[in-house]
Amino acid sequence: MFYMDGKLQYPVRVERPNPVFAKALQQAIGGVEGEIRVCLQYLFQGWGSRGPVKYRDMLLNTGTEEIGHIEMLSTAVALNLEGAPLSFQEEVSANPIAGAVLNGMNLRHILSTGLGATPEDANGVPFNASHVYASGNIAGDMFSNVAAEATGRALAARLRGMTDDPGMKDMLSFLIARDTMHQQQWLAVIEELGGFQGQLPVPNSVPDTEEHKRFAYAYFGHDISGMVPEGRWTQGGSLDGKGTFEARRSEPLGEKPVLAPPRPDGGAQTDQTMGATPTAANDPLSARGGMTA
Repeated sequence: MFYMDGKLQYPVRVERPNPVFAKALQQAIGGVEGEIRVCLQYLFQGWGSRGPVKYRDMLLNTGTEEIGHIEMLSTAVALNLEGAPLSFQEEVSANPIAGAVLNGMNLRHILSTGLGATPEDANGVPFNASHVYASGNIAGDMFSNVAAEATGRALAARLRGMTDDPGMKDMLSFLIARDTMHQQQWLAVIEELGGFQGQLPVPNSVPDTEEHKRFAYAYFGHDISGMVPEGRWTQGGSLDGKGTFEARRSEPLGEKPVLAPPRPDGGAQTDQTMGATPTAANDPLSARGGMTA
């Protein structure tokens, strides 16, 4: 069960409304780096959490906090849209200069919501759950959460750099701070569970006997020149403490695949079902030297 009291988690004020900045703020609401994504990610991780109850409670608390962030950003969008032109005629009469505000607005802010936020990104793409990760593996989910907060923090910092409105800068500074805490929070869970060595590889419940050990810590270089980029990942002990990194030039370990002919009732050409190979004699494209533009 969820409750609300109608108050914002942090003050949201706009001194100089900017409809174009309202469009940019949509990325922080419905973008892949946005608050709807992390809100659903943490809630679904919590609802499906098995094991120590404290991790479920922590996830649900943070997911609920993210609902408040969506509320703040939606309020910021609405405040930035106050006084926005509602027609091309209105905009032209107020500002006949080329590049009118209306041309840079998200028109759905006028047409669909009456100057309110939408559950979409800055390009108007509706949010979907394809980037909501809730695997049921706590370590894997924590790593996903760190990455989500890292990209969200970068987005908030970029938005802060786009505006000169003191109120918007203040709100975004708060959101940047919360991204910092959440990154640290998820990393703290990993540490509490045993740190990198204790939790890697993910899932750590898969027996070592189920993997080919000679490939488990080998970095494959695929550059045709034979050059292999060297770094921490090519030498020294692995981060899980179970192996030693090495660098190898990648090479094929299998043969070219050979597939059986298609089934006679599969909709292929007769020559295919017979296993025939096109040649210059029976392939008109081959006989002409290939397709030309």
